[in-house]
Amino acid sequence: MSNTTNMNRGDNIFNSISLISALIVLVLLAGLIISLISGSQLAFSTFGFNFIVNDKWDPIKGIFGAAASIYGTLVSSLIACLIAVPLSLGIAVFLSELAPQWIRTPVAKAIELLAAIPSIIFGMWGLFVFGPWFSDNFQVWSSEHLGDLPVIGALFSGPPIGVGLLSAGIILSFMILPIITSLTKEALASIPNVLRETAYGIGANQYEVITKVLLPSVKRAVVSACILGLGRALGETMAVTFVIGGANRIQASLFMPATSIASTIAQQFNEATNSIHISSLLGLGVLLFVITFIVMLIANRLVGDKK
Repeated sequence: MSNTTNMNRGDNIFNSISLISALIVLVLLAGLIISLISGSQLAFSTFGFNFIVNDKWDPIKGIFGAAASIYGTLVSSLIACLIAVPLSLGIAVFLSELAPQWIRTPVAKAIELLAAIPSIIFGMWGLFVFGPWFSDNFQVWSSEHLGDLPVIGALFSGPPIGVGLLSAGIILSFMILPIITSLTKEALASIPNVLRETAYGIGANQYEVITKVLLPSVKRAVVSACILGLGRALGETMAVTFVIGGANRIQASLFMPATSIASTIAQQFNEATNSIHISSLLGLGVLLFVITFIVMLIANRLVGDKK
C-alpha cells in the first residue's frame, strides 16, 4: 500500500511540475504579446492602417510605414525557401538513400556544423566575401543578359553592388538549409526498411521508390521542416542586416538595397529618440509576430490536411 501511495504521490508531483512548466510558457507568450501591443499602441493610433500599407519611413519627419519592411521580409524569406527547399530535399535523399558510408558521415557532420555557425558570421561572410563575388560575376552577367527581358528583366536590373534582396535571400537559404536537411533526413531514416524492400520486390526502381514511396511517406515531416526553416528566415536579424542594404523602400529589382522587419529594428532601436519612433519599432515587432503566427497557422492546416 505504501509503495502505491508513494508512486501516486510521485505521479502527482510530476504532473504538477509539467503543468506549471506549460503554464510558464503561456504566461511568457502572453506577456510578450501584451508588451508589444502596449508599446506599439501609439504608432497604430497615430498612423492607423497606413502604418501597414505606407512604405515611407522617415524618423526625422516622424513618418513611419512598415510596408517596405514587410515586403523585404517576405521576399527575402521566399527567395531563401525557393533555393533551400529543393537543395535540402536533394541532400537529405542523397544522405539517406544514395550515399556510401564513407561520404555520408562527413557530409552529415558538415551540415550539422553549418547549423552551428552564428548568424553574424554568415552576415560578415556575405558582406565581405560573397557580396563582392556576387556583384562582379552574377549581377554583372544577369544585368547584361537578363535585364532587358520582358517581365523578369525588372527583377535583375540595377547596379551590381553586391547587397540587396537577392543577396539576403541567398544568405538566408544557407542558414535554413541545415534545418530542413536534418529534419528530412531523420524522417527518411525512420521509415522501416520493409517498406523499401516491398517496393523493390514489386519491381520499382530506385527513382520510383524514392519519389513514389519514401517522400510521400514523410511529406508531413517535410512540410513541417520547411515551415521551421521559413520561420527562421522570417525572424533572422544580424545576417540580413549585413547584406540587405538597409533601404526603406520598395523596388522591383532584387539587386537593389532593401530592409526587413528584424533588420530595421536592430539598426534603429538604439537610435530611437522619441516615443513615436520607439512605438513604431515595437509595431514592427507586432507585425512580425502576426506574420509568423499566420505562417504557423497555415503550416498546421497543411500538416492537418495530410493526415
